[in-house]
Formats: sequence, structure tokens, C-alpha cells
Amino acid sequence: MKWGGILSSDCEFPSRILLLDTTLRDGEQTPGVSLTPEKKLRIALKLDELGVDFIEAGFAAASKGEFEALKLISEQGLRADVYSFSRCVESDIDSAADAGVDGVALTIPTSDLHLKYKLKKDRGFVLERTEGCVEYAKARGLTVEFLAEDGSRSDIDFLEKVFKKA
Repeated sequence: MKWGGILSSDCEFPSRILLLDTTLRDGEQTPGVSLTPEKKLRIALKLDELGVDFIEAGFAAASKGEFEALKLISEQGLRADVYSFSRCVESDIDSAADAGVDGVALTIPTSDLHLKYKLKKDRGFVLERTEGCVEYAKARGLTVEFLAEDGSRSDIDFLEKVFKKA
């Protein structure tokens, strides 16, 4: 078993669970769904009203419309922190920061399969990019939520090294 006893050990849960909603980014990937910045704002306001702690409101680097939606939502002074999805690329991080979001959901592939066929890079590249992009995002004033793309198929020892770099 790749993950050993990690998933079967007893867990202690915190007294308060924080909620992250990805409807405005991940939900929009549903075939036939396309949200204008104004519609995204209406949904973000409702999510904030419901008490969601973090709203992943889009992917600022994806398009002008996405950037504008993130900027519009970020300007509302919501109680929730507003995040942009971001690849581990400085230009993505710049787009997010320029849109005025609180943080980035920063992602990079970590499985050997994705390293070989998607990135065409080695593990050393992932470790360097992870550390560099996290530092860059923080220098731009952003909070970082780090995501290991295809993490469940990643070597557990390598995954641990990546998260330590993050």
C-alpha cells in the first residue's frame, strides 16, 4: 500500500473547521456553465453570507474576464479571504496579486507520471519551483495554499519533501 498506515491512524480534529469553496473556479468547468463577473460576484456575496472562510473565486491568469471577476470580488471587503488558482509560474502569481486577492491556491504536479509527460521535468525542478514560487507569492503579499497536483499518485516520501519546501 503506497500510503502505509497514514490514512488509518486516529485523527484529532480542531474545534473549528474552516471552509474553502471552489464553486467559482472548479464549478465553472462544468460543461455549459459560464459565469460573468457580475454573476460570480453575486455567488461570492452569498458564500460570504453563508460563512465560507475562503473563496477560490477563479484563475486570474486564465483570461481578462477571470481577472476582472477576481478584482471585482476582491474589492468588496468580504469577510472571507478571496483566492485565485495559480500554477507555479510567476506570471500567474502576478495576475493574482494585481487582481487584489488575499491569496493563491498554488499548484504544481508531483506524481512521476505528470513530471514525465506533462512537465517533462525531474523532481529537482518541482522542489526548486515550489520553494521559489511560494517565496515569490509571499513577497507579493499573498497567502499561499499549496496544492500537489496528482498528489494521490505521488511517491509519499517525495510528496513530503515538496510540502516541506512549500
